[in-house]
Amino acid sequence: MFFSFFGTVIIAGIVGYLSERSGFTRNGYIPSIIICIGGAFLFFMISRMFHIGFGSPGLNAILSSVGALIIVPTHFRR
Repeated sequence: MFFSFFGTVIIAGIVGYLSERSGFTRNGYIPSIIICIGGAFLFFMISRMFHIGFGSPGLNAILSSVGALIIVPTHFRR
C-alpha cells in the first residue's frame, strides 16, 4: 500500500503537468499538479476504505486526476 500511494502521487503529478502542457487546462503548472494530487489522494483513500476502483492503482490515479481537473475549475475562461 505504501508504494502504491507514492506511485499514485507521482502519476497524478505527471497527469497535472501533461494536462497543463497540452492545453487541456489553463490553471498554471503548480495549481494543476496540486489539484491532481488532491483528487488522486482523495480517491486513493476512498478506494482503500470501501474497496472500489477502476482496476489497477495506476488507472485509478489517472482517472481520478483527470476527474479532479474537470470538477475543480480554477481559471474562468472569458
